[in-house]
Amino acid sequence: MAQTTFAYKVRDNSGRLIEGTLDADNGTLVATKLRQMGYVPIEIAAEGSAGGAFKKDLHLPGMGGRVPLKVLALFSRQFATLINSGLTLIRALSIMTEQTEHAALAKVVEEVRVQVEGGVALSQALTAHPKVFSHLYIAMVKAGEASGGLDRALLSLAETMEKQVALRGKIKSAMAYPVTALCIVIAIAAAILLFIVPVFKGIYKTLGGTLPKPTEILVQISNIVVDYFPFVLVGLVIFVVAFRYVINRPDGRVLWDTAKLKFPVFGGLMRKTALSRFSSTLSALLRAGVPVLEALEITEETVGNVVVAHGIESVIQGVKSGEPLAAGLKGHDVFPSMITHMISVGEETGALDDMLAKCATFLDGEIERTVEALTSLLEPLMIVILGGAVGSMVICLYLPMFNVDKLINNGHNG
Repeated sequence: MAQTTFAYKVRDNSGRLIEGTLDADNGTLVATKLRQMGYVPIEIAAEGSAGGAFKKDLHLPGMGGRVPLKVLALFSRQFATLINSGLTLIRALSIMTEQTEHAALAKVVEEVRVQVEGGVALSQALTAHPKVFSHLYIAMVKAGEASGGLDRALLSLAETMEKQVALRGKIKSAMAYPVTALCIVIAIAAAILLFIVPVFKGIYKTLGGTLPKPTEILVQISNIVVDYFPFVLVGLVIFVVAFRYVINRPDGRVLWDTAKLKFPVFGGLMRKTALSRFSSTLSALLRAGVPVLEALEITEETVGNVVVAHGIESVIQGVKSGEPLAAGLKGHDVFPSMITHMISVGEETGALDDMLAKCATFLDGEIERTVEALTSLLEPLMIVILGGAVGSMVICLYLPMFNVDKLINNGHNG
């Protein structure tokens, strides 16, 4: 039987993308051959098949979606425990493949194990899966390999990711109540305007007379909402799509991240969150033995706010010219003086990683206190807003009923 020519895309040990062709009976044999050659398959398709030369005709392990940070943190902690117990790297990866419950991560780990078994360094094998293992993760593992402390590097990664997960949880808890309350207000107001006010409008017509001004305004708003409701929905969808498009552009992201830092109350919370991520990430990298410049570049990618990232970029330029880290931070308003002073002390005493960790711990405490204050403040405030919005609409609906005799008399006299 004639063999088929398959076009393929693979990544080599350094993560470089390579394209080529192979003759085989089926795509599975091509994938097996490529793995034996030390490559990680990305796409394989028979040449001339419908949909182009690189149509995926088989499922390739490790090409799933992103793995949740919480799952990756648990994997790192368990992996560190196995390494610390004296197991070989390949044996530890085999065990992690079997016991990892997340299917996509298990497939990725198996791909990594195959490459490591073929003589590839763990950090190099991880580069073939950028959707799962970030630049930070790979750099920490590489530093751990170089220092002989891979288990410590993995444990540090686990702790860093767990802190990020906890931080996200705190922010979500602060935002959850006001967002939920606002959605309830909008849903109730829409239901009243679409379904209840039109019923009362019919009753008002039978009564005749002149409606109170608040009731008349509510009826007019209801008419507009009922007549133009489909257009309002389409407009909202267009606004959301356009907004997402704008903030995903580099210039739009700068404007949005700048605006977020200026929001009342929430702006300070977001600023502290970005600074906490900066401090904890940089501390973990320096503690693992990553050079300062490389650590700053990785932190710039992971800090989560463009404004803070731009500040780090200018600090990097200063460090390259021989300027102390703290001196570069002092030139940016986004970094508070207390943080810069603590980092300055860390540089002077040679314990910069420890001082950054203390900064992160302090900021985490500030975030927790801010979230608690927000929660205690927003709960009664949103109750007042919810009750006020719904109550005022109900009062507007029933105002004519309080004066029903006068309305009927006015109707008869008219």
